[in-house]
Amino acid sequence: MRALARGALAAALAASLPVPAHAAALACRGTLYLTLDTGNMRHAEAIADILARHQVKATFFVAQEKTWRGDHALDPAWAGYWKARVAEGHAFGSHTWRHGAFRRDTPDGKVIYRLMDGRQLTLGADEVCAELRQPDTRFAELTGRRLDPLWRAPGGHSTPGTLKAAEACGYRHVHWAPAGFLGDELPSAAHPNAALLRRALATLRDGDILMAHLGIWSRQDPFAPMLDPLIAGLKEKGFCFATLPAPGRRER
Repeated sequence: MRALARGALAAALAASLPVPAHAAALACRGTLYLTLDTGNMRHAEAIADILARHQVKATFFVAQEKTWRGDHALDPAWAGYWKARVAEGHAFGSHTWRHGAFRRDTPDGKVIYRLMDGRQLTLGADEVCAELRQPDTRFAELTGRRLDPLWRAPGGHSTPGTLKAAEACGYRHVHWAPAGFLGDELPSAAHPNAALLRRALATLRDGDILMAHLGIWSRQDPFAPMLDPLIAGLKEKGFCFATLPAPGRRER
């Protein structure tokens, strides 16, 4: 009887111990990569709470975008938010400084870059690099951490010349999987949250990169709260989450 009691106690103690990270990884049926672009930051705190509750690490792509508060996402007022995300172990990449659109390459090897206010600039390779480096510099000033050598073009739209310039200064572009487009910027009347959630749960596959925003101007019914049931549902299906692997950092 004593032996049985000792065995039961040992089993209970073992069950109460946390599962080692390597054992949890072995239990995964697939890995997903959640990425979050700055957007207007309206739901930034709520999304951070969801990630913490589910113990999910994401990759944030940061730009100096205007926020719902009237300031910008990489202003000093947001330093506390970004420091907290760094402390939680998330990853970070550049989303450009001015969040413009890379429209086309020119015959002389430059890139047409359309700003949010409609102005069009012609950028050389060095200026493309500067557009990617400026969020990196500001993020380090705010948090003490450099960005990972990753970037995402606003809207996912780039050009061969832009990609070449970015690679030359050490940044690898990251898009998203077709199923990973969570649709948080689509009109909510035509694409209700419940339908977006069902689609994501049904179509995401191992290795997919997911994309959403920390806030969107155009959507009336925000998708951000759906990240909670989405992550829970994907975990129930056996998926684990990880930050994007970063290539080796070059001197920039």
